[in-house]
Amino acid sequence: MRKERTSSAMPPTSGGQGLSPAERSLRARLAAHAMHGQHDARATTANARAAFLARFERQADPEGLLLPAERQRRAQQLRSAYFARLALASAKARRARRTLRPDRGTPSGFPEPNRPEPVEDLGGDAA
Repeated sequence: MRKERTSSAMPPTSGGQGLSPAERSLRARLAAHAMHGQHDARATTANARAAFLARFERQADPEGLLLPAERQRRAQQLRSAYFARLALASAKARRARRTLRPDRGTPSGFPEPNRPEPVEDLGGDAA
């Protein structure tokens, strides 16, 4: 029997060191691909999707007094509002990441523009 217990983040082959966040992410991605390769993804996530959609129906009709068609219509509007709110938050986050870089004054995420070299005044007449 093993003397020390190890957590899933510290497999016995890691030499006593935990996995980095990138390694944990890769491990989780590998497990997800393996699971979805053996099982139908729609069946695997059916309960989660049903719970997610039921949330909007509960918000639309907490007492359960509306007709099912009206409840579904309102739930669809709440779902659309939810995703629009996510899109707005995403746009704000992208805008915030495009702040000026202190070293160049160019918004991050954009290439530095090609600027022509200044032309020296050759002392010619300006007339």
